[in-house]
Amino acid sequence: MKVLSVNVSLPKVVTVDGQRVATGIFKQRVSGPVKVLGHNLEGDLQADLSVHGGPDKAVYVYSWKNIEYWRTKLKRHDLGAGTFGENLTVDELLDDEIAIGDKLEIGTARFLVTQPRLPCFKLGIALGLPDFPKVFHRRGRNGFYLRVLQEGVVAAGDEIRKIESSNGARMTIAEFVRIATSKSFTQAELDRVLSLHALPRSWKTHLIEQLQARGK
Repeated sequence: MKVLSVNVSLPKVVTVDGQRVATGIFKQRVSGPVKVLGHNLEGDLQADLSVHGGPDKAVYVYSWKNIEYWRTKLKRHDLGAGTFGENLTVDELLDDEIAIGDKLEIGTARFLVTQPRLPCFKLGIALGLPDFPKVFHRRGRNGFYLRVLQEGVVAAGDEIRKIESSNGARMTIAEFVRIATSKSFTQAELDRVLSLHALPRSWKTHLIEQLQARGK
């Protein structure tokens, strides 16, 4: 497994349907090594920190295999590294291969897999397809976020090493998305989710509330 491209961007303002929107989704490929900081990569910032960025969403990873899927599905061969707003475009690590809680070593940095990416309307802006975020989410090709455990440097060509698998019950990104978006997940499935130490508390609270609401 290796990194194919490192992509960063600073927020920019675009006009969509007459509205000005600030976004950091337009990632550009970086040549050479890039510093991994506590909450992001050097040269990369998010526009809306209420829903993007932070320690549990420091780095977004997306597989080139997913990009190839969308190139075929959408008949869009202009789609490339960084198109989906990812910081690291990687050759493997599909959603059904990587689990919440897995620890990865990339370059001289270390990371923890925390959660899937749930797309917002800005992904539709990036692709020029307003309805695409819904389609993206339904296909189970979300990609995932990393928390930085050890700052360092990453670059295209770096090997990705899984240094530790998730502790306790293993739940892949794909399985978690299935449970989290289901209207009929069970208490047993919720218990598995609650056992995921790497998963942010906000997700656990949300799913607890969802199950409680169904019981009223």
